[in-house]
Amino acid sequence: MEFGLALFTSDRGIRPEVAARACEERGFHTFYVPEHTHIPAARTSPHPETGDSSLPDDRYMRTLDPWVTLGAVMSVTSTIRLGTSVALPVEHDPITLAKTIASLDFLSGGRVVLGVGFGWNTEELRDHGVPPERRRTVLAEYLAAMRALWTEEEASYQGEYVSFGPSWAWPKPVQSPIPVLVGAAGTDRTLDWITRHADGWITTPTEDRSLEAARGLRQRWEDAGRSGQPWVSVLGRKPDKATVDAMAEAGVTEMVLGVPDADESVALQYLDKIAPVVAEFSRP
Repeated sequence: MEFGLALFTSDRGIRPEVAARACEERGFHTFYVPEHTHIPAARTSPHPETGDSSLPDDRYMRTLDPWVTLGAVMSVTSTIRLGTSVALPVEHDPITLAKTIASLDFLSGGRVVLGVGFGWNTEELRDHGVPPERRRTVLAEYLAAMRALWTEEEASYQGEYVSFGPSWAWPKPVQSPIPVLVGAAGTDRTLDWITRHADGWITTPTEDRSLEAARGLRQRWEDAGRSGQPWVSVLGRKPDKATVDAMAEAGVTEMVLGVPDADESVALQYLDKIAPVVAEFSRP
């Protein structure tokens, strides 16, 4: 079992490059950051945790840009993976986003983990010209177009939402493929989508059937004839032996714990507290 850490980055609390360097020093494998370009003030979209248009806290409107953040993290680390939990590719131009992600993977020596979401905030999506009812289709096309740019010497893609003719685009990522994980509730619809379009799943913080869904995803992988096993990252569980053993049996790849976005001293004290516990269960 591997362990990652997620920091809900904002313009306050511990700086992400400080947190990531501390995570790497303490043996964690992945450092995840979120994305929201903005939060429309007038909304009806229900938040997955609150169930209505209210937000759990104001960090959603204060998030740092994930790619600038991970670039800063890359410059002070050497081994920890650079993850998003989750990014929102449909809120970007896919050609320029492909360049950004490829550059980060190239410069970091192949450390990017691309966690993506469909986008619960439909008003945010509309401001980017994305029809919410088509967001899964848009995301599938964007990922396919970016993969073409990452892997083909002369790339092209023709879709409903993104199209470009034969094109050159370097650098290519070090990883082939860059792992793409979908952060969403573990419904049958989502697990089917992941099997067709992605490499794994990131659970939501409130997921109550993660182990059952992880087993279901593994079965879908086998039924679809996909090689290897899906990557499964489970958020926010207590790292004790019973939990870790159950997750390993279900095929979970990684447990992801949250770093408090508190002052640096408080956040580092938390990391010092959990690091010995995590080290006991980490994969050799």
